[in-house]
Amino acid sequence: MSIQEPGELPAVHEAWLPREHPLHRPRHGGRQATALVCALLFFAAPVLAWTFGARAAPLENRPQAEFPSITRGWGFFTGLSAWATDHLSFRQGAVHSVEALSQGLFGESARLGESTSGSPVGGDGGDDSDRDRRRRDLRMSMFPDVIHGKDGWMYLGHDASYKCVPEIGIDRVIAGLRRWRDVVEASGREFRLVIPPDKSTVYPEHMPDEFAGERCMTEARAEFWRRVPAATGAFDMRERLRTIAESDGEPIYTKRDTHWRHRGGVAMTRMLAESLRSGVTEDWQVRPSRRFQHNADIPDLLGREETWTVQGHSLAPDGGADNTRFVPSDFQQPLHLESEQRPGMITRPTRMVADSFAQFASPYMAAAFSDLTITHPDNAAERPRKVARTLAEGEVVIFELSERFVAGGRYPMLDPKVADRVGEYLAAHPVR
Repeated sequence: MSIQEPGELPAVHEAWLPREHPLHRPRHGGRQATALVCALLFFAAPVLAWTFGARAAPLENRPQAEFPSITRGWGFFTGLSAWATDHLSFRQGAVHSVEALSQGLFGESARLGESTSGSPVGGDGGDDSDRDRRRRDLRMSMFPDVIHGKDGWMYLGHDASYKCVPEIGIDRVIAGLRRWRDVVEASGREFRLVIPPDKSTVYPEHMPDEFAGERCMTEARAEFWRRVPAATGAFDMRERLRTIAESDGEPIYTKRDTHWRHRGGVAMTRMLAESLRSGVTEDWQVRPSRRFQHNADIPDLLGREETWTVQGHSLAPDGGADNTRFVPSDFQQPLHLESEQRPGMITRPTRMVADSFAQFASPYMAAAFSDLTITHPDNAAERPRKVARTLAEGEVVIFELSERFVAGGRYPMLDPKVADRVGEYLAAHPVR
């Protein structure tokens, strides 16, 4: 029989040691079994709900998380949580319940996902190893989905988190945008880039005095607007939007939605048309038209449904009849808009890569551009050949990319390799 030396660990698991042994530790079998059952229910619930016909509605302005690939190694298990959370059919009710409970018991928002420290969190901006990606995901979890501002204003939490925890650094963002300009212009096409500013950029005065990422967001925003427009030729609409708001007597963004009003879409359309042909908008007539209800996107993140009244406009490029077309689309499937040519219009075929801000501009782009197709930025990375064929149809290529996604390097299309793949096709099909 062997004698255990002092300080030597026993040869058996601590659960098998006599209860009086100082190293004895029970397995907590009951607790472990309960935890395992809860985990299985959590991950199985989306599958069971889908089987019985329930479908999860996306709450955020992004695609739902896809089922992780088994080839990701440990990333398969870390990715399961995001997939299961996004596909719970009762997610919106659960979020609403948590928010209501927090308000009822503590008189404040649950601020789901928010760090309590309020200290800035920085990103390394570029190392794509699995370990660094997990570190970025952890830092992202410290930020709220919603930033509660003053006087009922709400801001999208990504205004801060994307700037504080960027996927790639600002130098690589600039390089990616410049590469797109190079490949488009090398094919004989005109290129335009417009970056709608975040609501927190145009209206920082309604932000709370303290919030997670305040310092790093402010610093990153200042560097972004100091460097990116000058380096890439992007249009800076900040001052133009403030001027319009002062003229209209109301904010160009709403309190509860992250997007600009339709007046912002009109302003972008006018700016782009003038950049392509000076004086083309002189006879334009823009007037208020129909009003309709739109679901505010930020309250959705708190499990609440709120609507705001959208003021639409008519746009007559020749000063005559209204030429707008309201066609709802998220541009995941390219949207083609074509109309009879009239004075005051851009008649050259135009192709546009645009995100959700263009949803508030597409009716006016349709009124001002006789041949227009809009596709989503994600398509450029996921289906570059298809996007290349779409862009090759145009003589003008316009990119509309929102500030938070560009500043955070969140568009996969910012990888210069994506631009090169599309550029090869454009070079083989130049404008003649």
